[in-house]
Amino acid sequence: MGEEIKVIVFKLGEEEYGVEVEKVQSIERMVPITRVPRTFDFVKGVFNMRGVVIPVIDLRGRFGLPEAEYTDQTRIIIVAVGEMQVGFIVDSANDVIDLNTDNIETPPEVIGGVKAKYLRGVAKIGEERLLIMLNLSEVLNRSEMNQLEGLED
Repeated sequence: MGEEIKVIVFKLGEEEYGVEVEKVQSIERMVPITRVPRTFDFVKGVFNMRGVVIPVIDLRGRFGLPEAEYTDQTRIIIVAVGEMQVGFIVDSANDVIDLNTDNIETPPEVIGGVKAKYLRGVAKIGEERLLIMLNLSEVLNRSEMNQLEGLED
């Protein structure tokens, strides 16, 4: 029997993604972001949240999805990746659900244009709904993490 986990649901385009609540530190409205030169294209820059400089990544760019205009629904999900806080820009984040880990299946090689290495799995919710679970440790690799850690200084 799998365990129940709480998951924050967010959207990129038409696809729904999930990340475990315990990895999320906060969900913020879009804020002005300071660009940082010579970083990866998907790194939008940094912002100051309560005295902490947080690198911000556009998940659409990270996953190779087309860019979209930011709207009133756009959110920055602040997550802990290792020892670091990182903000992920998503189209919207407005749901928390309970999910049984038994309902998470191994992801196919590519789903919604996103490579399987970024994914923990795909969860079935009811009859119609699929939730793509992120593998946060893969969304940023070690060299990318090292570069982002340099942005905090």
